[in-house]
Amino acid sequence: MTDHPPSIVTVRALTAADWPALWPMLRDMGVNDQPPEAQRDRYLLLLADPRWAILGAEADGELLGYAAAQDHGPHLRAGDDHRTARLHDLYVSPHRRRGGVGRTLLAAVRDWATGRVRHLEWQAHHERAAPFYECLGHHGDPCPQPDYPTFHLDLRP
Repeated sequence: MTDHPPSIVTVRALTAADWPALWPMLRDMGVNDQPPEAQRDRYLLLLADPRWAILGAEADGELLGYAAAQDHGPHLRAGDDHRTARLHDLYVSPHRRRGGVGRTLLAAVRDWATGRVRHLEWQAHHERAAPFYECLGHHGDPCPQPDYPTFHLDLRP
């Protein structure tokens, strides 16, 4: 067995050309029963929407995972003082988990949100995903869906 240096993981905005590599990840996360063409059309719409960040982590030309976050825009009464972004998805291919890819993706989402919104929030399944965020020092609060604690970052400078 030959020792190989660890691959450098980089994060970038995904493009339409990334669809073939992204689609299996979306299916693994769980999609509705729309045909793949409709799923792809929605992906392309969100890519063009400046309120969305759809980021991919890659190494050696392989897409390892993705994150999708949405800026909800100014708050009706408070303007940007309470502007919130939601992390909708953070996914890492099973064969690349526990290697820093998820941490790298979350840091990229945080960088995207910082200076843009005041709050970044997300929910995570209490067994499948919340332990990952807790290992990074985040604490989930109870929410109406008891299996999905809500995590919150205040990005105020």
